[in-house]
Amino acid sequence: MKVEDFKAFDGQHCETTATGTLLRQLGIELSEPMLFGLGQGLGFIFWNMKTMDFPFIGGRVKPDLLTENLARNLNLKLIVKETSSAQKAWDNVKELIDHGQVVGLKLDCFHLEYFSRPFHFAGHYTALYGYDNDDAFLVDTKQQGGLVKTSLKSLALARAEKGPMSSKNLYYTLHKTDKAYDLKTAITNAIRNNAIEHINPPITNIGYKGIYKTSAEIVKWFKASKDIEGEFKTAAMLMEKAGTGGALFRNLYRDFLRESSDLLKIDQLKTGHEAFVEIAGLWTSIAQLFEKVSETKDLKYIEQAAAILKTISTKEKKIMEILVTI
Repeated sequence: MKVEDFKAFDGQHCETTATGTLLRQLGIELSEPMLFGLGQGLGFIFWNMKTMDFPFIGGRVKPDLLTENLARNLNLKLIVKETSSAQKAWDNVKELIDHGQVVGLKLDCFHLEYFSRPFHFAGHYTALYGYDNDDAFLVDTKQQGGLVKTSLKSLALARAEKGPMSSKNLYYTLHKTDKAYDLKTAITNAIRNNAIEHINPPITNIGYKGIYKTSAEIVKWFKASKDIEGEFKTAAMLMEKAGTGGALFRNLYRDFLRESSDLLKIDQLKTGHEAFVEIAGLWTSIAQLFEKVSETKDLKYIEQAAAILKTISTKEKKIMEILVTI
């Protein structure tokens, strides 16, 4: 059974790809940068998780919030459900598929059979569009193959996995309401809200303060690491390819601001776009320095990365203080 006449979203980031696929079922066609921006997706977190051998560096708001923000800004109804029963979890999404509804899933990508380099991350999103007796048919990011499949058994394990960022077999759907959205208003509200959040973090390992704190934390990480080569190589891959804390999210926000500037003709948006062109490049340089650390085990590359993180922190705070005034 597969949902007919559905159009998969071709994206780089998992949550925008999954949610973008659901939006296309509603006839809403927006670019990935626009989805990310309207979801107030830009953020930062540095987190030492017990389940990871090295720190988690995240460059976006916490899981679930992006789709919540996006639904609110587009005046859509978001239905999110969880259950501790694996059988009920499958029966519920199967019923939705049988009625022609593509479903968003949150899960741990470690168990997904199409991942070439599996790792535990329970904040991953896919869109389910079909199934047969053995497999589930999913939409994932272009890096993971786009239209992919995994066994029903592996999907059940992925959905039920416990640990940081995990949920109890979470699934979600989006629905139109009787209230239309105004894209220009949605853009300005989203930008202001995102800027406020980034420059007013509740704790020091989040937002622009978290970026600054990370400049010192990566030195501690380097000195305590038992596997410099493996840890920093994986971190670089996650930051740049998976987009956890690297340039991907800054690239998306850069392009969101450019698209918004073209539409709204507001000076602050043009300034913001220009700033994020530079900021995104600096994030890429962090990932490149991590790769050099992996290859050489030389502290000087960590020190260079630390200095760049301080610069990024200052620049992101400054530009968000400008964007909050639109």
